[in-house]
Amino acid sequence: MKKSLLAVSAVALLALTACGNSDVNVKKESSKKADNTMVVSTFGLSEDIVKKDIINPFEKESSTKVTLDLGNSSDRFTKLKNNKKADIDIIELAQANSTEGNTSDMFEKLTEKEVPNLADLTDGAKEVFDNGGGVPIAVNSIGIIYDKEKVGKEIKSWDDLWDPALKGKISVPDISTTAGPLMLYVASEHAKTEITSDKGKAAFAEMEKLKPNVVKTYTKSSDLANMFQAGEIEVAVVADFAVDIIKSSSESLEYMVPASGTYANYNTVNVPKEAKNKELAYDFVNFRISEENQKTKALSLNEGPTNKKVTLSKEEQGNKTYGEVAERAKMVDFNFVNENLAAWLDEWNKIMNQ
Repeated sequence: MKKSLLAVSAVALLALTACGNSDVNVKKESSKKADNTMVVSTFGLSEDIVKKDIINPFEKESSTKVTLDLGNSSDRFTKLKNNKKADIDIIELAQANSTEGNTSDMFEKLTEKEVPNLADLTDGAKEVFDNGGGVPIAVNSIGIIYDKEKVGKEIKSWDDLWDPALKGKISVPDISTTAGPLMLYVASEHAKTEITSDKGKAAFAEMEKLKPNVVKTYTKSSDLANMFQAGEIEVAVVADFAVDIIKSSSESLEYMVPASGTYANYNTVNVPKEAKNKELAYDFVNFRISEENQKTKALSLNEGPTNKKVTLSKEEQGNKTYGEVAERAKMVDFNFVNENLAAWLDEWNKIMNQ
């Protein structure tokens, strides 16, 4: 009888233990599935293409569910800055915001151990990364787009923007935009002054001279298409990634990058220190700068690649910061820009927005 009771007790105990282990396994499996999600904060442009060419392939490759947090770089960066524990695993930013975030120790310091494809960055992208600007995922630069029929002559240089014949016919990026500080570099170049030598004083003097030609500053490059179509402007300074969209509004629009060169901005990807899924985040960064994905998005999103293994044909290069244009693209010191941006905003608004 005692042996029977002991046997029953043993069986019951094993059953309970099995149930307990089963519960633990279920919980572990459930937790594993729950952890296989991540939030990616990225730019709001071309959402369908981003999902098709970036997010969907990564989800399939890593068995991950990605949720997007969309918006412009400045707004998303400010949101994270004010709430570092926001549920963000990856944040893609313009170089100025990324540089500020790294300076403020908001992001993880990555190495080739976590992100092996760092070894394949172009020289320019590697310089940005080494200087604390984040991991570059795209490079763009500025040029001049103009209506060759209405302007009536070929525009060849940045200096042509100051031509009195263009009075009331130009639009330039607002200082608050990604391309805004690059416009100040152009103005300082026109003044034959190194912008870091006088903190932009000569540049603003030239912007004041340019003001009669500027009918409007813009904050969204996509607005330029409507402005050209409506006849509000004949010339604009614009980042290359927006050129195709703008040119679709008129067959007479021409885009050019002066032989003297241009100024580059790198969009970057970063892993916040408070990210919940850092291993997945590292995998995402590595995927974003892989040769395959860099080639894909270079073609679909009109972005200059940052992986040196990517090759583009003459036709594929289009208006991108690649090849000869990339060689003429000058680096911008965004630590310097960030240090002076508050003062520049005030001065810009006094001169250009009144």
